[in-house]
Amino acid sequence: MKKSFSIVSIFILLAFSFLNINSCSNRDDTVSCFPLTPVNVSLNLNLAGYNNLNFVGGWIYVNEQQSGTRGLIVVRTADSPASFKVYDRNAPHICPDNNTTLEVKDNISIVCPKDNATWILLSGQPTSGSSLPPKTYFWNYDASTKNLTLYN
Repeated sequence: MKKSFSIVSIFILLAFSFLNINSCSNRDDTVSCFPLTPVNVSLNLNLAGYNNLNFVGGWIYVNEQQSGTRGLIVVRTADSPASFKVYDRNAPHICPDNNTTLEVKDNISIVCPKDNATWILLSGQPTSGSSLPPKTYFWNYDASTKNLTLYN
């Protein structure tokens, strides 16, 4: 009896192991293959390169050191008090590859070029192709110096 129990246990364990190996490409939950990288960036909104972030709806790509694996999308969502959204550019619903870097389209949506999944730029709410919102990061804004710090 012990021998058959252990053979069955090994078979079940192997079956679940194989499911886990391929799980990232077969389900919406991509937590297991989403890159975990440090995000720690300071932006001075007084500089011309970041001027878009001084206006509601303005956005920029951030591709500096410690801005994730593919960079960030930063958008200003409100004026008073200042509010921002900081999105990772890795698609949240599929494992990263060469065509899964999120892009802003028409200043109103975020698009995954691989499958055309879309999200609302100001809120991150999914509109088609995915039920997961883009991964977001924390931010801190000092209105007196106009310094925006992005971090995880």
